[in-house]
Amino acid sequence: MGGFFGTIKRGTECVTDLFYGTDYQSHMGTRRAGMATLKDDGDFARSIHNLESSYFRTKFEEELPKFTGKSGIGIISDTDAQPIVLKTKIGKFAIVSVAKFLNQDAMEKEVMEKGGHLSELSSGKTNPTELIGLMISQGKDYLDGIENVFHKLKGSFSGLLLTEEGIIAIRDYYGRTPVVIGKHEEDGYAVASENNAFPNLGYETEYFLGPGEVVLVTGDGYRQLRKPNEKMQICSFLWVYYGYPVTQYEGITVDNVRRKLGKAMAESDDIEADFASGIPDSGIGMALGYAEGSHIPYRRAIVKYTPTWPRSFTPANQKVRDLVAKMKLIANKSLLKDRKVVFCDDSIVRGTQLRNNVNILYGYGAKEVHMRISCPPLLYACPFINFSASKSIMELVTRRIIEEFEGDPNKNVQAYATFGTEQYERMVEKLRSRLHITSLKFCSVQDLVDAIGLPKEKICTHCFDNSSYGHE
Repeated sequence: MGGFFGTIKRGTECVTDLFYGTDYQSHMGTRRAGMATLKDDGDFARSIHNLESSYFRTKFEEELPKFTGKSGIGIISDTDAQPIVLKTKIGKFAIVSVAKFLNQDAMEKEVMEKGGHLSELSSGKTNPTELIGLMISQGKDYLDGIENVFHKLKGSFSGLLLTEEGIIAIRDYYGRTPVVIGKHEEDGYAVASENNAFPNLGYETEYFLGPGEVVLVTGDGYRQLRKPNEKMQICSFLWVYYGYPVTQYEGITVDNVRRKLGKAMAESDDIEADFASGIPDSGIGMALGYAEGSHIPYRRAIVKYTPTWPRSFTPANQKVRDLVAKMKLIANKSLLKDRKVVFCDDSIVRGTQLRNNVNILYGYGAKEVHMRISCPPLLYACPFINFSASKSIMELVTRRIIEEFEGDPNKNVQAYATFGTEQYERMVEKLRSRLHITSLKFCSVQDLVDAIGLPKEKICTHCFDNSSYGHE
């Protein structure tokens, strides 16, 4: 995944807002970060840094004086090094993207057959942001080039182009990832993946781009270059996991959705417990909703420790990775002893970290551990965004359980994905037993749709039930 931020001013330098606005996207990515500004002389200032063992701020703070100019874009990414700067027949521009390709080889071939060449590498492969930039440059103008990407790419793509005319904001053709515009109280505009960056920098949320919409943002305002499509498939997992609690997608606040999911589950639950607690960070909102719906208190039985362990720190050694994951969460022993506790979490992917957490809870004397999950079981790899199980479906503990039952991880998957079926209940029970917990329940797809509040056909729930469109 990733998150971008761009800003453009009329009369002031953009670097302060750009720096802090990009930093506010840090929860959306873990590997690379970059910024670029368009200087008054028409050249670009650019830097890219690795974040795998550090924070965004520590990497860019000393370089800020070089980022002069009134417009700039920045990104924090889980994938490729960005921004990419290109000088092309349609103009000179910098580009950042949040994208995933299913047909990258075919797109590379087309670019090279038309005389283009690819120079940037990301993890030894073609840098996808450069590839998108080159495909855009093959158009008659920026908009024609963006249409070229929309119609050739299988997957998803949202991004920003920093040009001499302004910042061109692009939302994915099906709106799988969000883009939002904010207006500054004194000077200029910003455009970002998440509007959590706006309030403290003096911006008010002004406009959410629609699916496939393209907008030119200047210091004076913004105008539409391409109308939004009618069909939308915004990713439901944004509200479940990735989104910052105060962020809004389509005007719907992340934390409100999580609270509704917890409250709905509590109202249909029948267990007795001493208190509810959330697994930080994304489980907290659900736990507060569960406490509200069940009329049991909320307690902080697990807290997160991050001063020396940034989210992005990912050691190469698996044993060390497991230790770091354990060190980030600290259980409150005094609360747990002899207590029956409901723990709320966002999802179960591999199951390893949750099993480790549960063992700690029992080790501290918890009498009963009930797990409540704010989304349905993850059963399908995401083909659109770099979310769960992007490498293999066998990373999913649910598929490994199906393989145990059926001898084939792909057999009868839809039956296991259907809430309330015999196969579904059998899978959940096996997972409960494997995790050594007292009880386990997941929200249903309908619970998730109801909590978000958009029509089902506008929300992508592919990773839960294989329902989606737009990737043929």
